[in-house]
Amino acid sequence: MAKHGPIRIGVGGWTFEPWRGAFYPHGLAQKRELEYASSKLTAIEINGTYYGSQKPESFAKWRAETPDGFVFTLKGPRFTTNRRVLAEAGESIERFFASGVSELKEKLGPVNWQFMATKKFDPADFEGFLKLLPKSVDGIAVRHAVEVRHDSFKTPEFIALAREYGVAVIFAGDSEFPSIADVTAPFVYARIMGTTEDEPIGYSGKALDGWAEAAKAWAEGRTPVALKDTLLAPPAKAEPREVFLFVISGFKARNPAAAMALIDRV
Repeated sequence: MAKHGPIRIGVGGWTFEPWRGAFYPHGLAQKRELEYASSKLTAIEINGTYYGSQKPESFAKWRAETPDGFVFTLKGPRFTTNRRVLAEAGESIERFFASGVSELKEKLGPVNWQFMATKKFDPADFEGFLKLLPKSVDGIAVRHAVEVRHDSFKTPEFIALAREYGVAVIFAGDSEFPSIADVTAPFVYARIMGTTEDEPIGYSGKALDGWAEAAKAWAEGRTPVALKDTLLAPPAKAEPREVFLFVISGFKARNPAAAMALIDRV
């Protein structure tokens, strides 16, 4: 058995005007930006699926434009998560998975179900939501992660529930949102949000070293040393895990540089 799982590092989306001439070479055709980004990064979180449905042809095109081994994660639609009763989201979830996400095939990574900061933890309703999440679509396995942003989720009961359903709790690093470091699935999903304009590559070298070490610890099945005291429940079983780490938000113009620097470190 491998001593560590794969570590995939990237950014959110690939269409961002300030990246042109900074990350993307001058003169690169916009239609080739995904091709270029996927040659420098190992994963991308697709944001467009949060705001509206995409076409099957788009997913197929994105798969074709990226190299073998590249992975896309998707943000689940806001129409699913931004509702009072989550257990009533079944139709919305079905509609999302019928939109053609399976066209990504082997490049389909976890789905990030992001919740508003006002959404509080209701154990029964949240479990009702988790029960609706499919384990596969069109014969392709589907993994799920939840990004919760209210302090009421910082409880062992939430960790136990996520583990029961094999759903990852997304770790929010360098953020105003709650940082929950407990591992609850066979993979780890982290989003770090602290890039600044002052740093040429978004983060200081020391900070990048720290996040690279955290990614390697997660991949080896360990809890990063800096996060051990923050766990809400006993540590998960120590075993190799696939890690997804995205440089998101912060000073977005620097995010690709920070992601590439992390790739160099892991």
